[in-house]
Amino acid sequence: MNRASQCGILEEIPAHGRVLAFHQRTEVSPEQVLATLSNLPVDGRYVVGFGLGLVQGLQKEIPGLRAFPVLTGPGCSLPSTQADLWCWVRGENPGDVLHHARAFSALVAAAFTLAQGVELFKYGSGLDLTGYEDGTENPKGDDALHAALVAGCGAGLDGSSFVAVQQWQHDLARFEAYPRAQQDQIFGRRLQDNEEMEDAPAYAHVKRTAQESFSPEAFVLRRSMPWADASGEGLVFIAFGRSLDAYEAQLRRMMGLEDGIMDGLFRFTRPLTGSYYWCHPASEQGLDLSMLGL
Repeated sequence: MNRASQCGILEEIPAHGRVLAFHQRTEVSPEQVLATLSNLPVDGRYVVGFGLGLVQGLQKEIPGLRAFPVLTGPGCSLPSTQADLWCWVRGENPGDVLHHARAFSALVAAAFTLAQGVELFKYGSGLDLTGYEDGTENPKGDDALHAALVAGCGAGLDGSSFVAVQQWQHDLARFEAYPRAQQDQIFGRRLQDNEEMEDAPAYAHVKRTAQESFSPEAFVLRRSMPWADASGEGLVFIAFGRSLDAYEAQLRRMMGLEDGIMDGLFRFTRPLTGSYYWCHPASEQGLDLSMLGL
């Protein structure tokens, strides 16, 4: 494990989680509250990220950080719900996640208001609620480090990461009404063995997002988790990268902005949110907020 990074980025998906998004209070300067974040545990229970507006408000710059774009493609659109501060709370017990989320929210309450909180859980071995495996092509080992973490940019940046976060809402009844063969075609993998289909259609998700098919290659480290509440269910897509370029390239191809072919996933699911954040580096002594002047 690279201890220059927030270790929750590289660890496996936990059994439970919660994503929290906050807006900055306009009447309060955030520096004092943000400085307290350096005291957060670095044991993987929290992954913290900062949005462009917050960074610019501190009169700082993180090269490569931008706001999530509003995109419209043939038959689909993506909303931007950019917030200022983001936290992924991770744990093996839902009670622990609840209390850790409450503690983080209390820590930042003087300068930030909660915009969204979504409870997450691991389904089976790491499945989407459709039953298909999520993140099959995730890079591993040194490849994961290379895909997810900034390197060679100097102190305060090396070990950091950019994260893309989207909450997708599934129409499971619609998906389940498709014959199994059509379900497999949407993903481009067979449910029974998770093997990629050689004759998958052009709209298959595996073809839309084949990371090695981009120029340059578009590898990201996926850490997505399902969600479900009274409003519905789906997947919170969480993807870490050494830049936002790889994720955005995949997103644009999924929407058909390259060739007019929309990803098959849009046949049963749609995004409710979209945001980008910069996740600062860390060490055994705590979080490194030096790029923010803290």
